[in-house]
Amino acid sequence: MKKVEEIENENEVVEEAAGEEEKFPMFKFDHVTKAFKGDAAALSDIDFEIQEGEFVTLIGHSGAGKSTLLKLIYAEETATEGEVYFNGAPLSKIKKRKLPFHRRKIGMVFQDFKLLPKKTAYENVAYALEACGARADEIREDVPQILDIVGLGDKMGKFPHQLSGGEQQKVVLARALIHKPQVIVADEPTGNLDPGNSAEIIDLLLKINKLGTTVILASHDRDIVDRASKRVIVLEKGKIICDDAKSKYRVC
Repeated sequence: MKKVEEIENENEVVEEAAGEEEKFPMFKFDHVTKAFKGDAAALSDIDFEIQEGEFVTLIGHSGAGKSTLLKLIYAEETATEGEVYFNGAPLSKIKKRKLPFHRRKIGMVFQDFKLLPKKTAYENVAYALEACGARADEIREDVPQILDIVGLGDKMGKFPHQLSGGEQQKVVLARALIHKPQVIVADEPTGNLDPGNSAEIIDLLLKINKLGTTVILASHDRDIVDRASKRVIVLEKGKIICDDAKSKYRVC
């Protein structure tokens, strides 16, 4: 018969093991292929991971597969073969009614601003909370804070046409941040901006990343890739041909 001390020690080990949560990568692409009807595969046998808190830049020529990869992350598309996992959970298994909850964990920033022209900067950001049923006091508290973070605290009452392109993109970034997402996905966010405004947007993404948010940036702009100087994944014809930590823009 076991002694009381031995039983207590065994119970402690079991409790410690039960209390330990398995650590998954934030995203895992497990041999993912994505093909569209009648076309060649947009992505072919993609296999890589993104860890929580990383800043990853995807580069590649038009048609390389960057946007398709981002759509898989956002669950706008599903893999034809293989699986994409988010914090250990397969995205292909998410039920339709639960997709909005997944997408609130991911803030999206696009090249085109998609702001509501008849709403102010404050109202454009607040609208994202209103659509989810947030309380009025929560909106009044959170929206000014987020606009301050992106440097627009003094322009909350301006309409999109009264803002520069860089300022409009900052509103988009603020809207992406308002749900306190785990990930910011930025698809060519500086495509319509001049070099000065582009640099400001990348610096903001770096600042957000330092606060603990994972950032996934797709770009073909050499200057902003070099400015970020983070992990670079190079795509060509739907395949990963380079994956370098803390790298500059490169052609593999």
